[in-house]
Amino acid sequence: MALKWRKNGEVTEWNPVFAYATLEMGVGVELCWPYRAQQKGSVENLVGFVKSSFFKVRRFHDADDLEQQRRDWEREVNEQRPCRATGIIPAVRLAEEAPRLRALKVQPEELALRIPVYVGPTGTVVHEGHAYSMPPEAISMPATLYLYAQRVRIVAGRYEAEHPRKFAAQESSWLAEHRAAMVSAVSGKRGKRYLKRQQLLELGEPALRYLTEIVHRRPRDWFHDVDRLHQILQSHGPEVLRRAMEEGLKQQIFDAFFSRCWRTMLGTALDSTRLKPSDVMSQPITPSLPR
Repeated sequence: MALKWRKNGEVTEWNPVFAYATLEMGVGVELCWPYRAQQKGSVENLVGFVKSSFFKVRRFHDADDLEQQRRDWEREVNEQRPCRATGIIPAVRLAEEAPRLRALKVQPEELALRIPVYVGPTGTVVHEGHAYSMPPEAISMPATLYLYAQRVRIVAGRYEAEHPRKFAAQESSWLAEHRAAMVSAVSGKRGKRYLKRQQLLELGEPALRYLTEIVHRRPRDWFHDVDRLHQILQSHGPEVLRRAMEEGLKQQIFDAFFSRCWRTMLGTALDSTRLKPSDVMSQPITPSLPR
């Protein structure tokens, strides 16, 4: 956590993320020199301490016996036996330090790192390889990304968006209202349909393979399929549509997109996401057959 320090132990440069987090939460830091066993002791190898002091020196008859011995051992090491690192019983040390302890100013789940970003020409902010959508009006604007443990909040001027944080490689997050706004911002039917297709392709390899089959099989009418696929994407999200496409590829269903087979295929995907097939197919469908 300390990147640079003087010979007297004074830190001259901290890890910036660590420094920001400790200041935000109001955490005090006490330093110890590296490789000083009398300062770090068993803290430096907690797993090894538990193994050598508990598991390697005991035998257990069953799970209940293990649990009982664990409770007895924790009581012994925390309330009776002095710590090898400090020479003080941990419970006594905790009582001594209790008056110094204060509640955190910010709880860990509410702590956010502030990262300067900008909204790109595609209406997204990219962080660690993950794209997060923003309204098209925010394109080219500087922004601040607030990175939480499980979510992301982006603020660009008067525009703001919140997304679930993504961890899988190349995974992105688009809000339905941002997709609709991007399509509305494009002029002409041709431009809108190509943008819809691009948004579908961002679902990954299953979408690429499925749309490739559609375009090759119906080169003059593929846009009708894209319009309907985009409606499902907007109504029920990327995961439902991605699974339906995977099922369609497995069953080789491409030509009867509006048929009962497609309803069954989409229903299978919805079952895995705990949605009712009738919820997706509630809107009337006007099929457009190939010429």
